[in-house]
Amino acid sequence: MSAEVKILWIDDEVDLLNVHIIFLQRKGYIVNTATNAQDAFDILEQEKFDIIFLDENMPGISGLNALPRIKELAPHTPVIMVTKSEDETVMDDAIGSQVADYLIKPVKPQQILLSIKKNVFQKDLVTEKTGTKFREQFNRLSSEINLAQGWQDWVDIYKRLTHWALLLDEVQDNVLLSILESLREEANRLFSKFVKNNYQNWINADEPPLINRILQQELIPELKSTDKPIFLIVLDNLRYDHWRELRSVIYNKVAQIDEKLIFSILPTATQYARNALFAGLMPLDIKRHYPQFWRSDTDEGNKNDFEPDLFAELLRRNNIDVKFNFNKIFNDTHGQKIISNFNNLLSTQLNVIVYNFIDMLSHAKTNMQMVKELAKDESSYRSVVKSWFSHSSINELFELLSGHDVSIFITTDHGAVNVKNPVKVIGDRQTTTNIRYKQGKNLNYPDKKVFAVLKPENVGLPKSNIVNTYIFAQGSDFFVYPNNYHQFVNYYKDTFQHGGVSMEEMLIPFVKIKTR
Repeated sequence: MSAEVKILWIDDEVDLLNVHIIFLQRKGYIVNTATNAQDAFDILEQEKFDIIFLDENMPGISGLNALPRIKELAPHTPVIMVTKSEDETVMDDAIGSQVADYLIKPVKPQQILLSIKKNVFQKDLVTEKTGTKFREQFNRLSSEINLAQGWQDWVDIYKRLTHWALLLDEVQDNVLLSILESLREEANRLFSKFVKNNYQNWINADEPPLINRILQQELIPELKSTDKPIFLIVLDNLRYDHWRELRSVIYNKVAQIDEKLIFSILPTATQYARNALFAGLMPLDIKRHYPQFWRSDTDEGNKNDFEPDLFAELLRRNNIDVKFNFNKIFNDTHGQKIISNFNNLLSTQLNVIVYNFIDMLSHAKTNMQMVKELAKDESSYRSVVKSWFSHSSINELFELLSGHDVSIFITTDHGAVNVKNPVKVIGDRQTTTNIRYKQGKNLNYPDKKVFAVLKPENVGLPKSNIVNTYIFAQGSDFFVYPNNYHQFVNYYKDTFQHGGVSMEEMLIPFVKIKTR
């Protein structure tokens, strides 16, 4: 692990370092030395090094004063400050000047070696260790996927698959990523089978936690037990892996984060799932009890226009008389209005804010070549979402909320899955257009490739005709009509879609945050 690693050691007492230099050379490292800053500058103009050791206390140009020029000449090379001083101010100045490490003389050879490994070989060591652990866990995880029986088993499996996806993002080992992808596909195949066998029984049962029951179980009790401000933040199309990335951004801003996975309903589409979230009802019950607030797939207009009304009815049914704000954020201009109106939000006990960026990103990946390239795979999709959040108005909102005693709930309506495998479906003109689910009365489809619901009322879904079938794509499949088949396959393949059955779409985060 030392082959061709070049070290530049800058110290006016370099003769006293012979023991360290010989030690490193015997380990196979190439060591160059300079006795003053100017000589070091000249060397760095001619050569590249993997790591630089810099004495802080040198005559002429000190180590701290030399550091800016060194960073100009070698901006990506880690610099290790070596000093006799234990003065905290010197440490702060060195760290503030972006040194990679800080060693106090007299240093031992093993300290030098550790610093090299940490700053030069860390990625290689992490990759090796991560790969070893993943291979050790692979058989166990594969076995658990094949033996999974209940919904909690699938929650645990999805959490572990997500954990490994985030770890492997860091090491970028294509072989390991390919193995994980195969494991995830097999998990989704069996998860789809599990949902197909059990979904109807979930509708009237207490478990698993479904999106249409979650506000009744979590938000309503909070409203009844406290009068401090409560924020319900819904990030449309937020997957669990996205949440884990966002969590790393806000972790140090808040006092406590409690998270769990709940199940979205089918179809895992905004019209159905988000209406169910705010109404606290399945779509069929919304249409029965509040027909004025329900629009079917074939109706004109936005299918989610009545979310505030449905939410008000949920509160009314629970005998909660509270003023609430309901805001939908479609762009940064809308988001900044929320920030400028922050004091008014604090004076209102309940604030509901829906952010649509991630869902718009998903659709943009389908429609825009530039976004396809930015979010070309799972890892880059996560990266784009994290980057957006870090610079978004919602992150600004968290900064403001962190200074106040409030409760925050974060959730979503559904996730999205990267679709890869086309499945031919034939329907009439009344068939819905979503590529992860179809609703119609004359559908022709391969039975083994879909989750078909012939009696929608059994799974809490309304129907538009006397004879009406819903079919849901499973895993990474997507529906394509035979007409212009290859054109549509090329258009939709490797895009992130929702509406069907997969862990990424159905297993969604529900998070409760305390700021103090």
